[in-house]
Amino acid sequence: MEARTGLGVGPLAPAAADIDAAGRAIVHMSASLLLDYPAEGGFAERLDAVAAALADAPELPPAVSGPLEEFVAEARARGTRALAEHYVEVFDRRRRCCLYLSYYAVGDTRYRGAALLAFKQALAAAGYELDRDELPDYLPVVLELSARSGDEVADVLLSSHRDGLEVLRRALSDAGSPYARLLDAVVATLPAVDAATAARVRALVAAGPPTETVGVTDALPFPTMPPAPPVGRPSSFIPQEQS
Repeated sequence: MEARTGLGVGPLAPAAADIDAAGRAIVHMSASLLLDYPAEGGFAERLDAVAAALADAPELPPAVSGPLEEFVAEARARGTRALAEHYVEVFDRRRRCCLYLSYYAVGDTRYRGAALLAFKQALAAAGYELDRDELPDYLPVVLELSARSGDEVADVLLSSHRDGLEVLRRALSDAGSPYARLLDAVVATLPAVDAATAARVRALVAAGPPTETVGVTDALPFPTMPPAPPVGRPSSFIPQEQS
């Protein structure tokens, strides 16, 4: 049975699935691969890789494997070009369907730069650095960090932006998007929404992400990480090796 908030925002995600760290890594890496733009060159291979990973992990709970399998099947049925058009329609043109997590916390305010720096410092604290032209709060990046490292830094990033993830999940569901299934799988690996988070979800649904800076303090509305000490330069988005 789906939990309900009683706050007028519809059903929230159910309680977390019973899943171990290895299973969680499979779910997060699968979602990371599939939430990235479905380019003509390579997306079919991503679908095949996820399907193979799921086939090799029959122990995954249906709450996480089912949504991923459904997305793979629908993505193949639609075809890459049609899915890419849908991707642009939902993620580029709908304010509540944003894949950049800090947007839900600070919106397009003057605090966005500080929020992005906080994400960059969090990646560095876990020993990672981006090797692609992408912002550090991009959900596929955070999910890849979680899958590759299993570091508590990724847990902090996902849990402290749980309200944004829930708004995104609900918005995709309301839009009838197959991408909602990927968010269903991700949130099934996270703790259930508590009362405080449900209240923030209600506020975000009602008003959307922040657009004004009036009355906003200098502190960011989520935990941050101190800058990491310098370490060896990585060759890609993989753990940095100590020199």
